[in-house]
Amino acid sequence: MMDYGKYAYRAAKEQKQRPHNTQLKEVKFRPKIDRHDYDYKMKHIHRFLDQGHMVKATIMFRGREVVHPEYGRKILDRVVEELGEAIRVDRAPRMEGRLMSMIITPKRD
Repeated sequence: MMDYGKYAYRAAKEQKQRPHNTQLKEVKFRPKIDRHDYDYKMKHIHRFLDQGHMVKATIMFRGREVVHPEYGRKILDRVVEELGEAIRVDRAPRMEGRLMSMIITPKRD
C-alpha cells in the first residue's frame, strides 16, 4: 500500500522543476555591418540559443537604407544559413516600419 498524498505531492513538485524559463533576447544588426561585428553578434546568438532562449534578430534601417530591404534580408538569410539545422524560424523576416525582424528558437530534440 502507498500513501497517495505523498505520491501526489512528489509528482507536483517534480512537475514544477521541469519548465525552463525562456526569454526573448534581441540582437540588432545594421545593413552595412562589418564582418567582425557580424561575427561578434553571432556569438551572442549562439550563446542565447545554447541557453534555450528565443532570439529576435532585427535589422535597423536609417535614412535611405530603407529603400533597399534586400540588404537586410541577405543578412537574416545568412544568419539562418550559418545556424543551420540547430534552429527553427518561428517568424519569417518581415518589415515593421524601419525595422526588419525575425524570431528563431533552438530546435528541441
